[in-house]
Amino acid sequence: MEITETSSEGLAREFKIVVGASELDERVMTRLDEIKDQVQLKGFRPGKVPIAHLKRIHGKSIMSEVIQEILNKTTEEALKERDLRPAQQPRIEGLDDEAEMLAVFDGKADLEFTMALEIMPSFEKTDLAGVVLEREVVEISDADVDERLATMAEGQVAYKARGATAKAKDKDQVSIDFVGSVDGVEFEGGKGEGHPLVLGSGSFIPGFEEQLVGVKKGDELDVNVTFPEAYQAADLAGKDAVFKVTVKEVSAPEKPEIDDEFAKQVGMDDLAALKKTLKDIIGEEFSGYARTKLKRKLLDQLDGIHTGVDLPQGMVDAEFDQIWTQVQAEPKEDGEDVQDEEAEKAEYRTIAERRVRLGLVIAEIGTENNIQVSQEELARAMSEQARQMPGQEQLLYDYFQNNPQALDQLRAPLFEDKVVDFIFEMAKISETTVTKDELIADPDDEPAKKKPAAKKKTAAKKKTAAKKPAEKKTAAKKATTKKPAAKKKTAAKKTAKKED
Repeated sequence: MEITETSSEGLAREFKIVVGASELDERVMTRLDEIKDQVQLKGFRPGKVPIAHLKRIHGKSIMSEVIQEILNKTTEEALKERDLRPAQQPRIEGLDDEAEMLAVFDGKADLEFTMALEIMPSFEKTDLAGVVLEREVVEISDADVDERLATMAEGQVAYKARGATAKAKDKDQVSIDFVGSVDGVEFEGGKGEGHPLVLGSGSFIPGFEEQLVGVKKGDELDVNVTFPEAYQAADLAGKDAVFKVTVKEVSAPEKPEIDDEFAKQVGMDDLAALKKTLKDIIGEEFSGYARTKLKRKLLDQLDGIHTGVDLPQGMVDAEFDQIWTQVQAEPKEDGEDVQDEEAEKAEYRTIAERRVRLGLVIAEIGTENNIQVSQEELARAMSEQARQMPGQEQLLYDYFQNNPQALDQLRAPLFEDKVVDFIFEMAKISETTVTKDELIADPDDEPAKKKPAAKKKTAAKKKTAAKKPAEKKTAAKKATTKKPAAKKKTAAKKTAKKED
């Protein structure tokens, strides 16, 4: 086998590989000799089939195996000899001419093909001790805790009947029976009985709740509305509808007193214990925001340090294609201006380059410092995802076990976070006190960094959305996210509510 490097430009490499017909024949004969004792042919005892006869019968299939083995090993040999690291799977070219390949299979021609690939760029070792960062911290005030308590209380609101003559007001809950129709024909999902609806909650389509302000128990009325053009049920989108509504009850909201009794209702010993738990939870949330912003600053710094590094264009193209596909799939917002597509593509290509650059830098730092994701950490990540798919846990585990690429996608963010934490340990990090609003502010929303109005904020943007820190599984935490009864989804509400 002859491997000749025919092109070397930047990170791109191209090799010409020639395997002589005699070498191919020798490999085929060796393989036939290995299997002769296993082949059973009519008229021959096991192991007594002549090699020449085996070659006539199985030669072409064995040649296919030999060629495939050569293709698999060529990359490894060529790169190992030259101490090169491939950025992506090499491209094999020159094997699509049927006449030439037929001659190869018949032993009348050498096997010739080219292998094109891009190699990984080289990086100067990053001085992690020279990384200087500033972590934002927030002092949790009593007001922050009281605000969270108030939110909890709103989630625990009860509703008390106001009486037969009371007129419904905003924030009141009305219990209604309703039947919806379009052009006099009832539609599926447009009927409900005893449905609790909080006026002003925006649970139903626009215009519905406003027409119930002022109604009394026992009132019957027609509510005229128009379904939004973007309504999820296509057969109702943009159509006028009439809902015949009967008011069964009008109830006023009653917030609970925030006291020891309230704390006990959410599983705590007393109000002091509840406040302490909430303060801890808020602290975890603030820490999560702070870490996300600190990571953003770190990535910005690493990106700036390595801006001049050549990038494998195949990796950049693949990343850009993924981003652009996502952008194109997103629905356009009302009033969004159509911008120059080439300029927009250029912006997203810059984002793709940043992603690839940072991915390579993170991988390099992780390799230099022997940072790895353990099987235990992978198992925990799989368990986290499995908990989101009750009843289908085994399907998820089988999916990861049978799809190495999916497992790599699961491993990648874990690896990145481990490398980032390692850099944090090595870097010089100071702290600065900020307000809560400053901490949770999105840096891309600051006036100096704002994009043109027509640009949408998508996952493709280089900004890092603030992650929600892991939540404590306490009764108090659950209570902060508990929704009032009026928010429960019912079959009747499915078509009447506005699109999420």
